[in-house]
Amino acid sequence: MKILIKLGGTLLDGDATRQAIATQLTAAHKRNAGTVIVHGGGKQMTRFLAERNVESRFVEGLRVTTDEVLDAVLKVFAGSVNHTLVASLVASGAPAVGITGIDACLAEAEQLRPELGFVGKPVRSNPELLHTLIGGGFLPVVACVAGDRQGNIYNVNADQMAVSCASGFQANRLLFLTDVDGVKDGGGQVIPTLTLEQSRLLIADGIATGGMQAKLNAAADALLGGVGEVVIAPGAAPDIVARLLDGE
Repeated sequence: MKILIKLGGTLLDGDATRQAIATQLTAAHKRNAGTVIVHGGGKQMTRFLAERNVESRFVEGLRVTTDEVLDAVLKVFAGSVNHTLVASLVASGAPAVGITGIDACLAEAEQLRPELGFVGKPVRSNPELLHTLIGGGFLPVVACVAGDRQGNIYNVNADQMAVSCASGFQANRLLFLTDVDGVKDGGGQVIPTLTLEQSRLLIADGIATGGMQAKLNAAADALLGGVGEVVIAPGAAPDIVARLLDGE
């Protein structure tokens, strides 16, 4: 089975939480060799920029990416966040390899809108690198940075990166590990299962907004792209990865 697990940056922001999720991911890799990880790191990025007196500006939830911010994207997403996670996975016994969407054109992107700067939208995924790494027994860990064949580099939303890789990889399951309990109805109760049409109604009725709206849109894109099933679950819950793999 091919599984892609997307981690929110909050899960990776502290040594203890990062090592805890790394231990779970290592167990998942040993249980299922066809596992790929994609991660974000927005919280770490905002802190990095603030320490350098660079203002973080957002348009519709997307970080405006100037030359200066793009340099930080490489340092934080592809650098510190990616490699501290890889190091934690290695410490847990996983043969983890840190890569980005730039590597071997894993995720090709184009500029989303000029006013956003170097923010890209994945338009194509070339999964050969993932297949090669998995075939060699490795655990790929993908940072949300993409490129194109002209040498441009783009900051890409981590959910969109996960969908692009999962669709190209033709994953059976895409797991979003986030900082909320799950998708909730109008009464605040977690909904166990949703069809594509039901998820669209949650958005149309104004129940799913903001980050959850973006997650549901990403889930829809994944399903339409050939992914078999998408799960949105609380990443900090005990043994969450094993429980999801068991079908909970």
